[in-house]
Amino acid sequence: MAKARAARSRPSRGAAGRRLLGVGGLGVAAAAYVGVDYLRYLSPTWHERLQPALWAALALAAAARAPFYRHWSAELRAALPFLGSITFMLGAFLCEAISVRFVSAVMGLQWHRSAAPLPDTGQWLLLSLNEKLPQSVVDLLRAHVITLHHYLMLFIMLGFSVLFDCIKAPGLGIATRYMFTMAIGRLLRTITFVATLLPSARPWCAAARYQIPEHPHPWAQKYYVPYASDSDAIRRVIRDDVAYSAVQSYPGEYRPDWGRMSFLVDILRPTPGDGPSWYHLLKKASGGCNDLMYSGHMLVAVLTAMAWTEAYGGWISVAIWLLVLHSAQREIRERHHYTVDCVVAIYVGVLLWRMTRFIWSARDASRTRRLAKLDEVQNRLIHAAKDSDVDEIRGLLKEVELAGQEKQGVSQRAILAFAAATIMFTLSCVVLALTLTSDG
Repeated sequence: MAKARAARSRPSRGAAGRRLLGVGGLGVAAAAYVGVDYLRYLSPTWHERLQPALWAALALAAAARAPFYRHWSAELRAALPFLGSITFMLGAFLCEAISVRFVSAVMGLQWHRSAAPLPDTGQWLLLSLNEKLPQSVVDLLRAHVITLHHYLMLFIMLGFSVLFDCIKAPGLGIATRYMFTMAIGRLLRTITFVATLLPSARPWCAAARYQIPEHPHPWAQKYYVPYASDSDAIRRVIRDDVAYSAVQSYPGEYRPDWGRMSFLVDILRPTPGDGPSWYHLLKKASGGCNDLMYSGHMLVAVLTAMAWTEAYGGWISVAIWLLVLHSAQREIRERHHYTVDCVVAIYVGVLLWRMTRFIWSARDASRTRRLAKLDEVQNRLIHAAKDSDVDEIRGLLKEVELAGQEKQGVSQRAILAFAAATIMFTLSCVVLALTLTSDG
């Protein structure tokens, strides 16, 4: 009896990992990552020392835990949807990049210089608060505490925490949901900002960032420019529903030979200085210079916060939401976006994450299967208890336990090879995320 009690009280390796990171440890690691990275502004010397040490510690902890992870078979089953979501997300990003270049180039540089920013009451509010709040609070609101790549890294840390049983397996499942939701959000964003062109809150942006024609696109020359400021012309085009005005004389459009991709010439409006490749031109699309409704940075932040809230919870999720609000006011304060862009990004991100729960959920599916099996054998279990049939009771309880276990069906060698490939692939994604996402 004493041995059995001791066996029950002895923590398993998985329980030890959960106790290490589950009771606040993962939150401390996330806070340490953000805090150490912010040292680049406070103490660059300490930042150079502590950041590599923290990254190495996190990578070594994940690599050391990986051989003892019990759910590699579940990760293997989630691999194909994971790769599919990556492909879908990359396609969405390509569509967005093409559209960003289009809305930036379609009106030409003259329009960007002359178009006044829209009135934004959120920007007015923040400027008025600067006059009323203590300077220390204003400095905190202005501080670059967290940026886009921090949110991506926080999600990657959350995904890796599955190795320590901090969140429900499979880790590739929550990654699939995150990327699929991100792709849907990016496509909806693309449709939104292409539908109506909004002037940037930074009128000098296009001239500083792009080499685009001075004059508007032929479509805008025919359908927008003649009716842009004359109220009588606008009234007539509304009444007749026909573009009646003659097009003025404009320089011809530059048309490089892009082979099969030449259909993009009318959309991207290249100039001779952009080089011969359409792909090279797209790499310079960056975050765009029109106001792009809604904010892509805020979408990433909200999806990260939603993932942490559902999968892990606790004080760190509250802290991440506070950082999301800090990021939103800084986007508005620095005029990267209007207030409406951040507001829309927040509720769109929340709703999209709720909508994609079918891909991965924090609910324990194995527990649900065990309860269903228990309901199925309940009557047999009662009869066996009445008959004092211990062997029957043991057999039925074994069936309930097996109902909650994952089916293997794959050799241990294949699982180990998959585990090693997954760790290497994900660490490579971390490096790419940190090096390629600084501009959105």
